[in-house]
Amino acid sequence: MEQVKGLLIDLDGTLYHGKNMIDGADALIGKLREKNIPYLFVTNNSSRTPEQVAAHLIGMGIPASPEEVCTSSLAAASYIAHESPGAKVAILGEEGLRQALKDAGLEVTEEQPHYVVQGIDRSFSYSSLAKAVQWIQGGAISVLTNPDLLLPSDTGLTPGAGSLGAAIEAASGVKPVVIGKPSSILMKYATDRLGLSPAETVVVGDNMRTDIAAGANAGCRTVLVMTGITTSENMESHMTAAGVRPDYICQDLSEAADLLCTE
Repeated sequence: MEQVKGLLIDLDGTLYHGKNMIDGADALIGKLREKNIPYLFVTNNSSRTPEQVAAHLIGMGIPASPEEVCTSSLAAASYIAHESPGAKVAILGEEGLRQALKDAGLEVTEEQPHYVVQGIDRSFSYSSLAKAVQWIQGGAISVLTNPDLLLPSDTGLTPGAGSLGAAIEAASGVKPVVIGKPSSILMKYATDRLGLSPAETVVVGDNMRTDIAAGANAGCRTVLVMTGITTSENMESHMTAAGVRPDYICQDLSEAADLLCTE
């Protein structure tokens, strides 16, 4: 690999599983810091603020700061603020999304919004669905933070933002602007924050259909780690489904550290 100028690193399935750090995650981040290789933690999770994400990582023993966190909520807020500074937005989501939109100078409202921004929303209801559909049919632009259909939890898989978005899309008849992986919008936001071009950036992740596809869509190099969703048994089928192949494959994070941190 040519000398790495910057990394975009996935979180769940790549550095941890739920509340448990994956072996080598702390060492990988430690080596990147030691060698002054710029990186960002890039996640589709829209519910947490950067401070909450960093605290979650630190709690598992992985070095982190809020400034190193890049969420789909932050990218959604940046996208809307760039397209329509000061726009009125209606939110179907949680704290991370609400804070990001407010911090971007957008006006949160339920009266004739210009945008309907939806992420994971564990208080989602029929009333929420009805309001979203009415706003969108009234001309508001539909924005989906991330298309994940399912999320892991302590009790098994649960519906993700994409499942809620599917209901809104079916009822409104309008496809949303998708921000998170595999969309390149999140990746462009992240590379801009690093001050690098996609060609100078490497995406590290465990999921062919989100992490690796997003990296390829954005023009980044990609490293697949076999620490989560993708396994030796399903790798070929996942590559076929994603329509892309990673530039490099590492069996674990120790191998990834050797690849990415070599002078």
